Amino acid sequence: MQDQELDTHHKALKINLDPRWYGTLAEIGAGQEVVRWFFRVGAAAGTVAKSISAYDMVVSDAIYGRGDRYVSRSRLQAMLEWEFQLNVERLSDKRGDNTAFFAFADTVVARSFKGENECHGWMGIKFQSRPRDEPSQILIHVRMLDTEASLQQEALGVVGVNLLYGAFFLHHEPELLVESLLDKLTTGRIEIDVIEFKGIEFRSVDNRLISLKLVQLGLSGAAMFGAKGEVLQPSEALYKKAIIVERGSFRPPTHVNFDMLQCALEKFSADPSVAGREVLPIFELTMRNLLAGGDQIDRRDFLARADLLATCGMTVLISDYFEYYRLAAYISWRTKERVGIVLGAPSLIELFEEKYYTQLPGGILESFGRLFKNDLKIFVYPLKDAVSGELTTIQNLPVAPELRKLFGYLADRGSFVDLDNFKPAYLNIFSRDVLKKIAAGDESWKDMVPPSVAELIVKRRFFGCRQLP
Repeated sequence: MQDQELDTHHKALKINLDPRWYGTLAEIGAGQEVVRWFFRVGAAAGTVAKSISAYDMVVSDAIYGRGDRYVSRSRLQAMLEWEFQLNVERLSDKRGDNTAFFAFADTVVARSFKGENECHGWMGIKFQSRPRDEPSQILIHVRMLDTEASLQQEALGVVGVNLLYGAFFLHHEPELLVESLLDKLTTGRIEIDVIEFKGIEFRSVDNRLISLKLVQLGLSGAAMFGAKGEVLQPSEALYKKAIIVERGSFRPPTHVNFDMLQCALEKFSADPSVAGREVLPIFELTMRNLLAGGDQIDRRDFLARADLLATCGMTVLISDYFEYYRLAAYISWRTKERVGIVLGAPSLIELFEEKYYTQLPGGILESFGRLFKNDLKIFVYPLKDAVSGELTTIQNLPVAPELRKLFGYLADRGSFVDLDNFKPAYLNIFSRDVLKKIAAGDESWKDMVPPSVAELIVKRRFFGCRQLP
């Protein structure tokens, strides 16, 4: 049977019958769903050194150390470190020359009796790919989408077996490993919004590309990473924060992009409902934007943009939410604080094009009802006409006659905020002009982007730059 045809039963059995790997499976919450597969298929003595369920919090603290949150990355990491090290200390002398040790762990909360909680968990494996080797590690964060606890537990067991199988047999092909995580499952049952590779087997893996792969495959609607390239868990990153998000191509990020964000931040933070609260600014790239050049994503181009945003200290969101109401729903589900979206005037004009809402039964009205239901505000940056010098703002935005009353209603209720605190010198800057100047060797492009962006473009030769550092 070919690997791609293996179901969960045969994956677990193949692991059990392979003498190379031996280790511990530790699971907190939602039962022993993963290790049950290895006991069920037989020959588990060849794989399972120990199975443990530290379900009681006091017991868990006594083993892994006290923690504030039991379903968290830090708790998972503590479990992996402890159990892996125990295996090495206890078993190396006897079987270390012929055995690659591993520790698998998960900490999960499934649907409660009342059914009102978030159903999610952290899962990971720390493993040697060969005896006496340095360990490698894979962490994932999962959201269980089934409505019944028993189905959630079933799905959890399957994705756990897939993770173990991938670590053992597919670690040399990380992207294939990612694809395999939902074997025998669907994206309607499990969402994976974080995956992180590290260790000797994954020393050449860029986790930002892996995050991008999650969204490409539909395993998650969005992925986040921080200014240092670290993968962020969206619910943790957005929790209890007011969010201001700017969508763009950022190819490259220019003074205009940062002026838009800064102007919106000033207005947003001055709102009484936001004042005094932590505000997280985010630059968002959509999959449609990344695919603008064709059917395939140019990875070098994506990483160039990611590196340039990182050098400016920005948090980046990659999403498959072309419609703004879907982006707003994604963020609002993860924070109860206020949300703002920054748009240029051309994007606001596009927002009122009804062709984008034909898939909704209620059309544009349903879309706007979803977008503005939590008192979301859109901050609008003006557009300057290159010939007349006239500014397009909320006051003179061209809207189809049949939609003017709708626009007027939203404007009157304060859904749109004019960004009149802009820097006039930046209104003539467009990313497309920067790219043309870079290609032509015209160094005036450097005045159109932040200094750190210009320095990195030249240093890394991004976008065909031929100038010397």
